[in-house]
Amino acid sequence: MSPRTNDDAQQRDRADEAPPHDGEDAPRRDGGAAPEGNVSESGRRRTLRLAACAVALAVAMTAGAVALGARDDGDVGTVASAPAVAPELLASGSLASSISALQSHLKAQPKDFTGWATLGVAYIEQARTNGDPSRYPQAERALERSLKLSPDNDPALAGRAALAAARHDFPDALRYAEEALGRNAYNERALSTRIDALVELGRYKEASKAADEADARRPGIPVFTRYAYVRELRGDVPTARRVLEQALANATAPGDIAYVATALGQLAWREGEYETALKHYERALRADGAYLPALEGRARAQAANGDRAAAIRGMEDIVDRYPLPGPLVVLGELYEARGGEGDKAKARDQYALVNAWTALARANGVNADLDTALAAADHGDREAALRAARDEWKRRQTVHTADALAWALHVNGRDSEALPYARRATATGYRDATFRYHRGMIEQATGDKKEARASLSSALKLNAGFSPVGAKKAEKALTALGGAK
Repeated sequence: MSPRTNDDAQQRDRADEAPPHDGEDAPRRDGGAAPEGNVSESGRRRTLRLAACAVALAVAMTAGAVALGARDDGDVGTVASAPAVAPELLASGSLASSISALQSHLKAQPKDFTGWATLGVAYIEQARTNGDPSRYPQAERALERSLKLSPDNDPALAGRAALAAARHDFPDALRYAEEALGRNAYNERALSTRIDALVELGRYKEASKAADEADARRPGIPVFTRYAYVRELRGDVPTARRVLEQALANATAPGDIAYVATALGQLAWREGEYETALKHYERALRADGAYLPALEGRARAQAANGDRAAAIRGMEDIVDRYPLPGPLVVLGELYEARGGEGDKAKARDQYALVNAWTALARANGVNADLDTALAAADHGDREAALRAARDEWKRRQTVHTADALAWALHVNGRDSEALPYARRATATGYRDATFRYHRGMIEQATGDKKEARASLSSALKLNAGFSPVGAKKAEKALTALGGAK
């Protein structure tokens, strides 16, 4: 699937435990600014854990976490120097053995440019899956070393494209992907990143063409899942589901099964099919019990299906290990919806921690404006949300940035200006209940009761549990408008 800045997507691969550390050549960073506001003791402890985790990861020199099956990483040995890293060492699924093997190999063979490219990609994947953007500078150095040893080698160019995409620099991601494909038209990672970049730049027709080309050149799970997402963005859910089901039927490696089953779970959740989503997430977790996107998806589906207690337990465990903006906001909203003694303070803790993550991300070259806009519009500084959304819209005009800008304008009382963006967010046919809810609330604010009723009814019909807080607000607004259409 395409990477999403709010980390629904943007997390595609295995979430493993942090590796043993080797302290050489590591950037030393302070882990970002502490969050502002009234934070409880538990929140302070979690903030300290976040900072300590960031520092520990920033000073570690490890190979990171990559299971190179048939997902994003199938072509890392295409132009390998001799002797190259044995692919089976990195495809074993054992993080510790992968790290040890790659570190030992590069110490013995420091001129293996493919090994350095693989190391760079490993850091990228660990940053994305573990929520640790301090890995990105390490990835950049490893990729630069690979290119210094062998200028224009396509594994490193493809890695550089993936790094740019992970940092949300999608123009550079596209440029580097094209460079890699100029060297090797069958580089799977470059083909996949090109699709991702075009999607995230809002160039959907070109993304669809790129998906077709990738499918013709390197059919496999990385391409199939992106092909499905491009179709879903156009509202073609049946095709997206069919492609993902075919990919799952052909998946054999545990990482691939977890990846594709989770994509099916996310699709089912967006369609309001919570029991189906839970079944997919359980299959993903049978394959890989530590797979973060499946754990997060399961908690969201549990909340939507009425099991709030299980959802809170699951989200608490996730944010204790991976304090990412998406899970932090969901956990905060779950506390808000529960409404018990102390829950409001607990919710504020989660929203405050988003600030810490954002500071850490920006310190390591990640553009976090969309994350900031989405979180701050509902739970923070509304003016800052609008600034961030406007900045992101200037960079890329997608359905997600249109929705974020529309909502940021709305919470700042600028509904007439917001409405065109809300309409643009829903124009491609992408079936997202949050987009429809935002549009309905904006339509209500502009006095268009008929359209507001239609949008809010559609949001709740599609996915009545799309947000622990937003769904309640949608129901209340719909009642004030006279009920469902």
